[in-house]
Amino acid sequence: MKPVAEQLEVIRRGAVEILVEKELEEKLAESYKTGKPLRIKAGFDPTAPDLHVGHTVLIQKLKQFQDLGHEISFLIGDFTGMIGDPTGKNETRKALTREQVLENAQTYKEQVFKILDPEKTRVVFNSEWMGPMSAADLIGLASRHTVARMLERDDFHKRYTGQQPIAIHEFLYPLVQGYDSVALESDVELGGTDQKFNLLVGRELQKQYGQKPQCVLTMPLLEGLDGVQKMSKSLNNYIGITEPAKEIFGKVMSISDELMVRYYELLSDVDLDSLQQVKDGVAGKPGGQHPMEAKKSLARELVMRFHSAAVADQAALDFVQQFKQKEVPADIPEVHIDSDEPLWLCRLMNDAGLVASNGEARRLVKQGGVKLNGKKIDNADMEVDPVGEVIIQAGKRRFARIIFT
Repeated sequence: MKPVAEQLEVIRRGAVEILVEKELEEKLAESYKTGKPLRIKAGFDPTAPDLHVGHTVLIQKLKQFQDLGHEISFLIGDFTGMIGDPTGKNETRKALTREQVLENAQTYKEQVFKILDPEKTRVVFNSEWMGPMSAADLIGLASRHTVARMLERDDFHKRYTGQQPIAIHEFLYPLVQGYDSVALESDVELGGTDQKFNLLVGRELQKQYGQKPQCVLTMPLLEGLDGVQKMSKSLNNYIGITEPAKEIFGKVMSISDELMVRYYELLSDVDLDSLQQVKDGVAGKPGGQHPMEAKKSLARELVMRFHSAAVADQAALDFVQQFKQKEVPADIPEVHIDSDEPLWLCRLMNDAGLVASNGEARRLVKQGGVKLNGKKIDNADMEVDPVGEVIIQAGKRRFARIIFT
């Protein structure tokens, strides 16, 4: 293990708050002295089948603890997922079925090991201890917290004062998440800033159960590609970790220099000295890394993490060809179309999977975002003769080779 001061330097990276840092320092010192690793926990409810890089901020921090020699518990909230996390919601969430939760949980396990070491990661499900609980046990757990304390939580308070309904089972969510820390006897729990209340419930419950209270480390919610809103699939400002390599690479290259620094801090494996070079480059200081080169390095790192080194190298070459040399990528998908009659361009784009609808294609043409064989198209009503093959470009990164048969 590294000395405590060096560990704290890594742990503080990107963190918003550490509660209580003095206690964490004491835990690290005891761990360093005895050689016994700390138990680090982070929980994830499998409410959707796919993760985006915003979800990996916590996983990246787990990896840093793992690299420092500590024991990682990746907790999949299959029990809490069926309750539905009320955090930040202005209405009661629809609960998932057991089947949905288990299906999503399996994809989570596959995706997180692109970052964490599977040989050193303990994967646990909170149904292991919550499932066997009797009704009396659950009532006993509920007796350890008051309604007044629950209503101190911002989202519950807003809903209560706004006369929006709060279902009784929603009060159970923070208690169950807190009890997870008791069951795992965790020394440190990680969570987003929006989870602070729940994390502190775990700390309080540990005291009541006679355990040393865990330290709480909160991480920021990652901004999406727009640099403003939280990364979200619903806002279409996300980078999905299962997306094609060229999509990941291209999306990273599209972000601002300032946002790139934040992504480096929260998502990258580069050391603190290299991170400072990136910051200096964006600030225009001598010795800093040029922002464009830094962005390429970040894009390559993320593609390599979620695909492979060879795929990352190819994505970098494709980017240079596509955006610098204005060439068409070599591996664009081919679509075979059987027709003897001229075809409406917008319908052709839709059939080729370049857009979700004819309307989207029409809007893209009007915005100047469509090229046919390298020539920009400004007529959304044009027709394409079904002869030989054509290459259609929609936006910056979507291509299709149409082969007429």
